[in-house]
Amino acid sequence: MATLCGGGGGIGHRARCRSAPLLSRTRHGFPLASPSFSFSSFFPFPQVSPLRTASTTPGVTASLRSSNRDLDAIYEELSSAEDDYVVVCFYKFVPIKDPKAEVARHLAFLQGRDIHGRIYVNQQGINAQYSGPKQDCLAYADWVKEDQRFFDILVQVSPACNGHAFPRLKLRYKPSLVQIEGGVSHLPLVDPAMRAYPLAPTEWRAKLQSMNNASTRMSKAESQASDRKCILLDVRNGYEWDIGHFQGAQRPNVDCFRSTSFGFSEQEEASSDPLAGIDKENTDILMYCTGGIRCDVYSTILRQKGFQNLYTLSGGVSNYLMNEGSAEWVGNLFVFDGRLSLPPSTFKPGAKTDAYTGRKMVHENTFAKCYVCGSQLVEFRHRNCANIDCNLLFLSCSSCVTQLRGCCCSDCTCAPRLRPLLPGHQRYQKWHIYRDGE
Repeated sequence: MATLCGGGGGIGHRARCRSAPLLSRTRHGFPLASPSFSFSSFFPFPQVSPLRTASTTPGVTASLRSSNRDLDAIYEELSSAEDDYVVVCFYKFVPIKDPKAEVARHLAFLQGRDIHGRIYVNQQGINAQYSGPKQDCLAYADWVKEDQRFFDILVQVSPACNGHAFPRLKLRYKPSLVQIEGGVSHLPLVDPAMRAYPLAPTEWRAKLQSMNNASTRMSKAESQASDRKCILLDVRNGYEWDIGHFQGAQRPNVDCFRSTSFGFSEQEEASSDPLAGIDKENTDILMYCTGGIRCDVYSTILRQKGFQNLYTLSGGVSNYLMNEGSAEWVGNLFVFDGRLSLPPSTFKPGAKTDAYTGRKMVHENTFAKCYVCGSQLVEFRHRNCANIDCNLLFLSCSSCVTQLRGCCCSDCTCAPRLRPLLPGHQRYQKWHIYRDGE
């Protein structure tokens, strides 16, 4: 099966962002990014026109609303859980005439409530990730949904396990709900017709299964001869892919979503642009990210570039795991809060977390491998380099963690400002705390 990959970012974790992607660094045995390729699909996709809106497409509205469970039902499920704290995520692109007044309304409602997180509002909508006691978190989400502009938002809830997943509350106006080069204020994000066609988790799973089954039956010659192409696009960061992704998706070749530029090149062949030269009318592009917002933003950019058949996973991977479990998924899900990554069982009890599918073992060069020595990892969890001035987000085996004192390489062990080695899966506090402490 052929795939493409994209960068990710969202609102979230501090990771080192450089002009050159980490995958291009060959030290410690990391390979160079492999060239992308595409394949032919035996199954039909609905043809999506830029003038066709998701809200008027038969079945789409119903599927989206059915996946957005009532908050009372969510609270009922969580009330019996041992964990008192939860993490809630939602977003919505919708016109807001006075975003600063909207921020003031939200701040007033949250007075006296124990909520930490990142809640950003601007003229194009709202993007929220926050944690706190179940009652406070769900009360806020319920209050937001009472507004007619936000009544149909998909609210996603998961356990926080160890108290707050965020250090404090940041609720403010922000020019861009998602950071990308050139900003997003000029993009028609509030127009559903300009975004990718949303697929419910069940629809997404059916497409992936058909794609994987077709790719195993087709020879290389058959793939090249077929007119219809299909691409699986992972619109995240490379380090997110490292601990979990959909079966067959290639590792994104950027480590910062804001620098993603796929689809921009006019050349037929461009190693830095895997979308260069593809047939924009006869190629179906399936896009996925953690919660869906990055796909909505980037699909709008691709739509303006002439790509016609764009599809996105509604609610992202987190919504998929909650509804479909780990089918077609490999590993854990990286999240942009203090938990760093979550196994599929967090979203759907009983779902497996390993590097196997029902058909075969996954044989990627970098998936779930130690960044330092390249050994296969058993536990899929990131850590930050102990060198404050590096702060690289990476995967490491316990042996290398001990040997390098929590650093990503031997050079960092000699850095002047090192944080102490933390045992187990503890996380460093905000890096500026250590910087200002000396």
